[in-house]
Parts: sequence; structure tokens; C-alpha cells
Amino acid sequence: MQTCDLHTHSIYSDGTCPPGQIIAAAVGLGLSAVALCDHNTVDGLPDFLAAAAGAPIEAIAGAEFSVDHEGTELHLLGLFLKPEHFVPLSRQMEEVNERKQQSNIDLVRALNRAGYALDYDAIRNSTPNGTCNRAHIARELTRLGYTASLTQAFDTLLSPAAGYYQEPRQLTLWQMLDALTDLGAVPVLAHPLLNLDEAALTALLPRAKERGLIGMECAYARYDGAATQVSLALADRFGLCPSGGSDFHGTNKPDIALGTGRGNLQVPYTWALRLKNTIP
Repeated sequence: MQTCDLHTHSIYSDGTCPPGQIIAAAVGLGLSAVALCDHNTVDGLPDFLAAAAGAPIEAIAGAEFSVDHEGTELHLLGLFLKPEHFVPLSRQMEEVNERKQQSNIDLVRALNRAGYALDYDAIRNSTPNGTCNRAHIARELTRLGYTASLTQAFDTLLSPAAGYYQEPRQLTLWQMLDALTDLGAVPVLAHPLLNLDEAALTALLPRAKERGLIGMECAYARYDGAATQVSLALADRFGLCPSGGSDFHGTNKPDIALGTGRGNLQVPYTWALRLKNTIP
């Protein structure tokens, strides 16, 4: 069976691999397609597409957008973005990313006041593209010995429950669906069962489809068999295309491998083709 990975991240957000390295690794694994979906940015897509030119793989330009739905953060992928989409999406995300940057500055300042010796500028300057997000802050906390791992950092100091991190205001799910639909991209709801229970997801999907949702991640590295089956049943019930991906972040998520997730992920390439065929 031909397989693909429709959810990966590079150094342009919180991954550790350059886009070209993701392409090379995907080719090495024999994947038929791979999508780059960095968080709230399309900056890595030109490098990603350039690296795939002439390679025996379909490179799918995408992005992952953090959105608000009635107080719950959800993630929405925009797949099959075209180069002419990059500038308008970048403009739309400028204010969102400015709020995100300020929230991370405030996070580091709050940790400083609590006695954690972090330097925001040093963290930012240590990243390949001068970006700083919670994954980079988690790595620094772990490097300095305040936490044993990135996972522990997110579960403790960087959790909103700890009081140091305040989530920035985000675009709503409906605003982002409208934006992607207007561009002719393919909106896919990412790993919704990480954020919603089955009942809440069932209630959301009819309205989301009416507003332009095309697909939903059904195969995902952190899903067990039950979550996958629930997702597939809901996608079929509401006429959504199934999608899937590893959510590969390189060494920032060392237990997640490109293409195979935690070793049991297989995303059929036919799913990518079905999503692609919905493009007007």
C-alpha cells in the first residue's frame, strides 16, 4: 500500500528539521506524499517545495492554525496551499503571531519572577529562524535541569494551569474556515479527539462542514485504535474525507517518527488523493 504523512513540522515552527530534510527523509521512507504544516506560518513552504522539485514524492504545502472554538483550542490544517496563498495567509497571521510572541515573552518573564533563569533573547537567537515558542522554552528548561523532559515541561511549568502561561487570543474556528475556503485550500480538522470528547465533536462537525470543513484527521500518532475507529465512523457519517499524519517534530517529539508515528501509523495515499480531488 502506498502511504503518506499529511502532518509534519519543520524548524520554521517548533520542529527540529529543515524542510528539505523532511523531504529527503520522506523519500527515503518511500512515502508517496508528505505535507508540511508548520504552526501559524507558511514561511517554510518555499524551501519545502523547492526541495521536492524533481524528487519522487508529492509535496503538499500546508499550515496548522490554532483556533478558538467556544473557549477550547482546536487545530485546523490548511492543505494544498498554493504559492499565491502564502502572502495573504502571512498577512492574516501577523497579528496572531505578534500576540503569540508577546505571550511567550510574558511566559519567560513570569518564570524569571519565580526564580527560573531563562533568557528570552538567548532562546530566540538559538533557533534557526529567530522564532521562540513553548517548545523552545521547554527545551531550555530541560537543558537547565528545571524539568526532566520536554513532556514534563509542558505538563508542569508550561501548562496554563501552572499560572505562568496565558494563552493568546486566537482567530475562531469559523474565521479560519472562511479564510481557507475563500483561498480554495482544503481545511482539515487536526486530531480533534485530543481536545474534544466524542459527543462534543459529533455536535461540532455538521456546522463545521457547512462552513467549509473538508476533512478530519482519523489516523494520528497519538490515537489508539478506538480513537481511530470513532474518527473514521464520524468522518463517514458526516461526509468528511479522512486524513492522517504523524505530527512529526524531529527531536522535539522523539517518540514520533516521520510516516509511522509511534510505529503503528499507516496513512493511505488514497486519502491524500481524495482530499486533493475536493479542490474546486
